[in-house]
Amino acid sequence: MTIAPTPQQLAWQQDGFGLFLHFGVNTFNGEEWSDGTLDPATFDPTGLDASQWTETARAAGAKYVVLTAKHHDGFCLWPTATTTYSVASSPWREGRGDVVAELAEACRGAGLGLGLYLSPWDRNADCYDDPAAYDDFYLRQLTELCTRYGPLYELWFDGAGSEGRTYDWDAIMAVVDQHQPDAMVFNMGRPTIRWAGNEDGLAEDPCRYVTESTGISVYDDGREALDTARYLPPECDVPIRANWFWQPDDLDTLKSRDQLLDIWYRSVGLGAGLLLNVPPDRRGLIDPADRDRLLDFTGELARRLAEPRTCALSVLDEGDVLARFPEPVRIDHLELREDLTAGQRVTHHQVLADGEPLLSGHTVGVRRVHAFEPRTVRELRIRLTGDGATLTEAKGYAAT
Repeated sequence: MTIAPTPQQLAWQQDGFGLFLHFGVNTFNGEEWSDGTLDPATFDPTGLDASQWTETARAAGAKYVVLTAKHHDGFCLWPTATTTYSVASSPWREGRGDVVAELAEACRGAGLGLGLYLSPWDRNADCYDDPAAYDDFYLRQLTELCTRYGPLYELWFDGAGSEGRTYDWDAIMAVVDQHQPDAMVFNMGRPTIRWAGNEDGLAEDPCRYVTESTGISVYDDGREALDTARYLPPECDVPIRANWFWQPDDLDTLKSRDQLLDIWYRSVGLGAGLLLNVPPDRRGLIDPADRDRLLDFTGELARRLAEPRTCALSVLDEGDVLARFPEPVRIDHLELREDLTAGQRVTHHQVLADGEPLLSGHTVGVRRVHAFEPRTVRELRIRLTGDGATLTEAKGYAAT
């Protein structure tokens, strides 16, 4: 089924890479999923600098960040009027701090999009067991976030802990429509992007953008049926260590450069988006070990893709696409891009060099990046399967 994306969806797909920032009361207590009873006075970063977070993201080539404004424990990183379980009850900034505001300002300075995670599940809210009362509570929190901090790039609704629970998504989406109509909506309510279905950062091939259902969480094998088929490109989330929140004892789980490169090829390289979690530590700074590994990974990726060789594209009588370089080039990567303005159409592709198969795959989408052994080529013949399938660009990258 061919369904066209919105301009906002296409822009989000072009960006392709963001950083997840899990931060909260859990950070200071060695917890991942606390139960809403941790003392807010334990939240006390000694040197929080949101500009260090955004500078790290910018240096890594990320286009946006997503902050856990409220995780499942219910602790709010902004001074909300809905609960005392927030930064206003902590000693940080003498109870007058606002992490969301500081990050919003830093994002504006760095030219990054600001995404906010507002967990529907709340283990602290006394009203959670009363669906109508909690819906009102949640709407007030969402309205605060949507009206205080400027344009939002993404709103992240995590289904973990909400298996079997029904929220008033019509009312929730009405708030988004009124205050942040251009924000991408992750996976729940009336989503515009979807979860890839795992927390390993991996997409599938074929990476299809149109779906009739979305996954809920890693704790539920079921899928939530949509009211109709929708264009929902996937976002792949994964932590840089084993845990999502910064923990003092898991440095040995820090992913290697090669592991991170493999994740990139199997997410962004397959036409999905990648949201890599790099959490602030108890000082309120990105851990130097995480920052160094992140920049080592993205620096190596930039090196591999540093010398693009653009092809001239022409359609042959048989419907194949001829990609011709101005002169023979030695390449070890090929990037293909599909025309998505009318929807995703390529279902399979094969690339031939000198009449012999070089590589193949299913979908192309916003970008498809193939890595292979270095080869000198002048022309590539690209066979596309799919009604109306076309390419907008093919680029080779010089072997180094």
